Amino acid sequence: MSRSDPEASLQDEAARAGWMYYVGGKTQDQIATELGVSRQRAQRLVSRAMTDGLVHVRLEHKIAACLVLEAELTRRFGLCEVRVAPSLGDGGDPTRAIAGVGAGLMEKYLRRTEPLIMALGTGRALRACADEMLPITAEQHRIVSLIGNIAPDGSASFYDVIIRISDRVRAPHFPMPVPVISDTAAERAMFQRLRPAQIVFDLAKAADVTFVGVGQMGDDAPLLLDGFVSAPDLAEMQALGATGEIAGWVFDAQGKYIETCLSDRLGSARLEPNRPAPVIGIAAGLRKVRALKAALEGHIINGLVTDEATAQALLI
Repeated sequence: MSRSDPEASLQDEAARAGWMYYVGGKTQDQIATELGVSRQRAQRLVSRAMTDGLVHVRLEHKIAACLVLEAELTRRFGLCEVRVAPSLGDGGDPTRAIAGVGAGLMEKYLRRTEPLIMALGTGRALRACADEMLPITAEQHRIVSLIGNIAPDGSASFYDVIIRISDRVRAPHFPMPVPVISDTAAERAMFQRLRPAQIVFDLAKAADVTFVGVGQMGDDAPLLLDGFVSAPDLAEMQALGATGEIAGWVFDAQGKYIETCLSDRLGSARLEPNRPAPVIGIAAGLRKVRALKAALEGHIINGLVTDEATAQALLI
């Protein structure tokens, strides 16, 4: 989806509203809540879907296949939020495919008038979403990081997204003021006793909505590529059954967290399974499928932004 084409974006929104109304049987009030718009705008979108010929017996629009996949993923995994973006085809970058869709979902929450806490992980997909977000004034909300912002060499973590997003939406933000990985368990404990760190951890636990990247644990693991673990460390984790990771916390194929050489040194909030608030994973690409499926089946995440090809693979 191109966020630079307002007409295409409006047609996609109208198609979604038309699908919800004519196929999903939702009221205009429900559609307004789901899309994060006013009831009047929801009414106009539904009308446009019919006027533009997007809705007959079925939805005559390219997004229809994505909406079918969203419904199937919701049923299969019991999800509260699902967005499936059209794939870009062979050779296309799946992260680019989902960036606009992920940004739109974040914007939906940030447009709410009632104050909320939004927690953010890190990674390439979240950074791509941050770059696609439209300017919003959302001073009533608080944005908090789940993970430390200091890389092993002392520099700022390259894929930290909280400052990028807070700049776009003018919301107070709370970075995690600790290293991503401390040298020792005692050092991590010292950092976590600091009052600023405790405030951030408490906010992360109380988040009303959370967006995270999901890392794979193959030989192309982001933890390895970004210099957070060594090749021997990764091999040791793989031997323990490592399948995916969220904010550095590693889990197996059943979505159960496993103890690794990082566990007592990680400077990040761990997302416990079955959180009642939305925890939305943003990831796409066939190399992500095993990690995503494990996170979904283990109920670490209860929402998903992905592309068609990844969605289809998750449903096999």
